[in-house]
Amino acid sequence: PGRVRNCMDVAREGISEKKKRRRVALVVAGVTVVSLATFGLSRVRPAAPPVDASTLWTDTVQRGPMLRQVRGTGTLVPEETRWIPAVTEGRVERILLQAGTPVEADSVILELSDPAQIQNALDAQLQLRAAEAEMESLKATLQSQHLDQMAATARLKAEYEQAKLRADSDEELGRQGLMPEISRKLSRSAADELNGRYELDRQRLAIGQRSIQSQVAAQQARIEGLRTMSQLQRSRVDALQVRAGIRGVLQQVSVEVGQRVTPGASLARIVQPEKLKAELRIAETQARDIQIGERAEIDTRNGVVPGIVSRIDPSVREGTVSVDVRMQGELPRGARPDLTVDGTVELERLASIIYVKRPVHARESSAGTIFKLTADGEAVRVPVKYGRSSVSTIEVVEGLAPGDKVILSDMSAWDEFDRLKLH
Repeated sequence: PGRVRNCMDVAREGISEKKKRRRVALVVAGVTVVSLATFGLSRVRPAAPPVDASTLWTDTVQRGPMLRQVRGTGTLVPEETRWIPAVTEGRVERILLQAGTPVEADSVILELSDPAQIQNALDAQLQLRAAEAEMESLKATLQSQHLDQMAATARLKAEYEQAKLRADSDEELGRQGLMPEISRKLSRSAADELNGRYELDRQRLAIGQRSIQSQVAAQQARIEGLRTMSQLQRSRVDALQVRAGIRGVLQQVSVEVGQRVTPGASLARIVQPEKLKAELRIAETQARDIQIGERAEIDTRNGVVPGIVSRIDPSVREGTVSVDVRMQGELPRGARPDLTVDGTVELERLASIIYVKRPVHARESSAGTIFKLTADGEAVRVPVKYGRSSVSTIEVVEGLAPGDKVILSDMSAWDEFDRLKLH
């Protein structure tokens, strides 16, 4: 019996071993089939999604000249603006003209009142008149003193001449022995004394003349100072009637009736509408190549006016640079300060380059991808490198050739695909 059991066990074990091998073979075969199927599927390209060609914006790559430009928006501003300040303190009594009114240089815009200023002007005028009266009195007094001095000098001169004649006569008589020596000496001494007194009076007369001139000059200087002060006070009174100062248009009145203003406060603004310039705001990334003197065009939406870049703001505000363009042509009708305009500045003319209309998201001097159309009605994504850019065109440095047709539209919805089927 033991021998029979051993044979049965051996038979069963052989059958079990064959089943195991069969299972392993089936598993290996299944894995192989799955692997081959996966590999085969990976080698099959996914189907290109369909896209309506009529919804796409396309262009053909070209070779030729390209005008490089930058564009910005802005407003028309006056080249000459005059802010009218308050010269003196006062209260606004009347506003005679409103914004938008044409004005001449002497047009009165508004009136101020200031009683204290009027009183100051009257006081200055009275002080001037008093000083002028003092001048006349001083001149009369000094002239009288001068005449008295001249008379005294003239008397001394006459006395000296008489004494000199007497001394000369006595000198002759003395030589002839007809006059005592003592009398001759006394006559000569008297003549010499009068001569000395006469010379002193002549010097005193000259000094008196210079003193008169100095006193008159001092009084005249005082009068001039008072006259200047009187004119200043008078001008401040006149300034209570606020005038335009230049010919133009009243653009703004900054005060209201009854308002109290202080010296220096802004009262109104005058502009000359026939002298306007465009103040453009251009993105800082595009403004770096702009130079003063470059040509520009300003679109007022009622006509295009040529111009020239006259100023570039050295600072950046909110990502833009302010660029002033001076007009070189006649402004169209309706052009006025603060009118919104579009401006285009010409940077350079490139002679012969490969370029295309600017695709969405294309940036100057950067790399990217773009869909190129093929002959079988598909669009294939290709890498491209861009160069210099303009308002509506951009240079192609690598990736495209003249004659290639590309899609310019925003294709971000198909970022996951490298091929598109157009229909």
